[in-house]
Amino acid sequence: MTGTWANMTAAELGRGIGEGRIHPVELTEAFLDRIDSHPLAARIYARTTPARARGEAMAAAARAKAGLRKGLLDGVPVSWKDLFDTAGVATEAGSALLKGRVPERDAAVLEVATLQGLVCLGKTHMSELAFSGLGLNPVTATPPCLNDERAVPGGSSSGAAASVAFGLAPAAIGSDTGGSVRIPAAWNDLVGLKTTAGSLPLTGTLPLCEMFDTIGPLAHSVEDCSLLLAALTGDHPADLAGVDLSGKRLAVLETVALDDLRDRPAQGFEDAVARLTRAGARIERIKAPEVAEAMGLAGVLFTAEAYGIWRETIEKAPQKMFPRILERFRSGGDFAAADYVAAWRGLREIRAIWAGRAAAYDAVILPTSAILPPDANRLMTDDAYYVTENLLALRNTRIGNLMGVCALTLPTSQPSCGISLMAGANEEARLLRLGGAAERALR
Repeated sequence: MTGTWANMTAAELGRGIGEGRIHPVELTEAFLDRIDSHPLAARIYARTTPARARGEAMAAAARAKAGLRKGLLDGVPVSWKDLFDTAGVATEAGSALLKGRVPERDAAVLEVATLQGLVCLGKTHMSELAFSGLGLNPVTATPPCLNDERAVPGGSSSGAAASVAFGLAPAAIGSDTGGSVRIPAAWNDLVGLKTTAGSLPLTGTLPLCEMFDTIGPLAHSVEDCSLLLAALTGDHPADLAGVDLSGKRLAVLETVALDDLRDRPAQGFEDAVARLTRAGARIERIKAPEVAEAMGLAGVLFTAEAYGIWRETIEKAPQKMFPRILERFRSGGDFAAADYVAAWRGLREIRAIWAGRAAAYDAVILPTSAILPPDANRLMTDDAYYVTENLLALRNTRIGNLMGVCALTLPTSQPSCGISLMAGANEEARLLRLGGAAERALR
């Protein structure tokens, strides 16, 4: 690949285009060539979209020549998780149940991003129907993990993270229902943003649990995430200039989030807290019993909705599914409608308590995951190991989804160990500014 493009941030590439040092078509061709020649690409991309990418890159080049760029990322190629509809190109959500499904129109967020100048490289592999945080998918493909060739990469935006971590895309767009952006981002040393539910349109995005589904970027930097969010919304990116941690109040969540931490995630988190403190942040430790109460509602809330959405499709051909994912979906059928309604009423009360508690702080911080990426082969052969690791993988990230907030994961000093910052609902701009300051302190 020309120069060091594979190792540059999306923002750096965008600046290169704006300054005339990088041609959008050459940039896109370089990434397409790298995908074609990379030995792991088939485990990362479900399919590429070279004709579309070349056409979008040519249009970006014409705008750049005319001085009419749409924004800093105009002409920068990105990958898309294979649950975002792409007109005329298969969108199968990592499932044999949807093999050959070809939508007629792009997902709403892809339409906006294309108008903002992003170039679509292709569709990345993912956990089956997005219902696992591990990234293990024996039905289609299990993408690689950056730091351990034997491990799973995290999911369900598994290929999204791998495409960036292995230099096959400058950035990626994924989705997060219980941690599906943040876990693969953390396990592959990336930055990942979980947006607030409802802040981006889900039209044309295959659902898992529509009440919790969110769309968000995975990238090399907070700046990239800010720019990508702007490209998805069509708005201006958050201003990251002059950000500082001095005097910021950060609360370490002790309830649930620090239970059963493995050694390296604990070490990475405590080192990150020390660095944030040295940068001027005021750290307090809080307990929040409502978090434990909310976690007790997660089973009915997630599985009942997921099975309600996918039951008809699943039960037509359940033999096509990975048995552990099938079992997880079917567990949603064990709940009555009254259970689901009562759980949502309870969660709304819990969210109000949490919002009052968290309002005193600039962000609540916690380890992104309690564990390191698990061994892929052992997950396939050891049932007890699969259950334990699957539950712990998403435990901490699920807190943000249950509380209805936005969250950002950043790498720490320990490989595959992230620290998450949670802010209030629809506070993405403020969170990104805080994240930019935290990112500098953690380097």
